[in-house]
Amino acid sequence: MTVTSIKRPGTAVDDLVAALRERIVSGQLPPGLRLSQQQLAEDMQVSRTPLREALQRLATEGLVVTQANRGMVVAPASLSDVEGSYALRLLVEPAIVSAIAASVTEADIDRMAQTLADMERPGVSTRDFQLAHLEYHQVLLSRYPPAATELIEDLHTRIYRHQRLYFSRPPAVADFTWLDRVFLDAVRARDGALARHLLEFHLLDAAIGLIAEVEPDHRYESLPVTLAGLGIEVSGLDGDGPRRPATLRWLRAVPPGLPELRTSNLEYLANG
Repeated sequence: MTVTSIKRPGTAVDDLVAALRERIVSGQLPPGLRLSQQQLAEDMQVSRTPLREALQRLATEGLVVTQANRGMVVAPASLSDVEGSYALRLLVEPAIVSAIAASVTEADIDRMAQTLADMERPGVSTRDFQLAHLEYHQVLLSRYPPAATELIEDLHTRIYRHQRLYFSRPPAVADFTWLDRVFLDAVRARDGALARHLLEFHLLDAAIGLIAEVEPDHRYESLPVTLAGLGIEVSGLDGDGPRRPATLRWLRAVPPGLPELRTSNLEYLANG
């Protein structure tokens, strides 16, 4: 497969990583493709040394892997991987958001509000919606501790890759943005406990929605274990996949301002 040249001999490694990452995430370099370093170097007009470094960095992101007798290939895009990515986000992000809510700035809130408006634009394309949604969450990501930021950025990339590969139909805008708006209101109020619960619901909703669109009978493995540790129950997640909308129940105390929540994938009933 020929890769479009980036047309700049001697391109920095960072630019090579960005260019190759986009081709992998978009599917231009499909899962399982063997990556010939000689061909990539010729097509991208770079030497083999920076290319090797770029591929090694992409390997740490989980976007390329080494296979016996084949060398380096584009990583598979399995649903187990995207499920695991959401499970890790659930373990890390809601707790951090709860801790940093008090330090979020007005500039952060304004930027989140702008990306939310971009998501709600009439006729927004699927890709523009996904990019705006990614940027919405990356505002708070800039406030995370550095190690957590690096981890979550890699998970965002893996999840976004699955969205680009599998979720090509027009987005159900209203099903996403109303929850993003409730979450933004919690951040604006600097209510860390409420923001934490809303983000947990949002991540589970997104995970179930993406996985069920591709494989309705997917058997969940990472998420049930993670939820057990977090004190969360989701109906049907430990079987052949939940019947949507699945019902979420927190086994720990919920903040008093938490409203009832419902999407096409998941629901929380205050008296459930």
